[in-house]
Amino acid sequence: MKTAVVIIAALLALGSGILVREFLLSTDNSRKMPLPVFSWPDLSGKEHNISEWQGKILVINFWASWCSPCRKEIPEFVALQEQYSRQGLQFIGIAIDDKDAVEEYLKQAKVNYPMLIAGDKGIALALQLGNNVNAVPYTVVVDQHGQIIHQHPGGFSTEQILELITPLIKEQKSN
Repeated sequence: MKTAVVIIAALLALGSGILVREFLLSTDNSRKMPLPVFSWPDLSGKEHNISEWQGKILVINFWASWCSPCRKEIPEFVALQEQYSRQGLQFIGIAIDDKDAVEEYLKQAKVNYPMLIAGDKGIALALQLGNNVNAVPYTVVVDQHGQIIHQHPGGFSTEQILELITPLIKEQKSN
């Protein structure tokens, strides 16, 4: 009897853990939602509004200079920006970091897409965009119609991005 109770308790704990993990880590990528309007300055202090890139396929990446998975994926983003910019793809980095730290990091890393400095306010926007576990990096893919089609906590590989953007690029070419 005692063994049965322990087994049942263990199964309930396991099941609860799985459900909690799925709830906390899930992002609902089945429904589209509009990208809210926001603006932040770049390193030079020039303010940029997200509407500047209206009509493009956006990959918006929340990152920090102290985050090693963030630093690992940035060169892949640079390569994708180079390869697909003429097809309407635009990466945008949103640093949840201070300007000095970002500036120091970007002295070593050559980035070919806009880097906006959001600081702690970027965390609030990422949360609004579905980052319910406060993950860094956190990436959002927005179609050319301004609809968020994918939210991705953690590292985002080239293969995963291509799987999402290839149909969007094909749609853009056919229009």
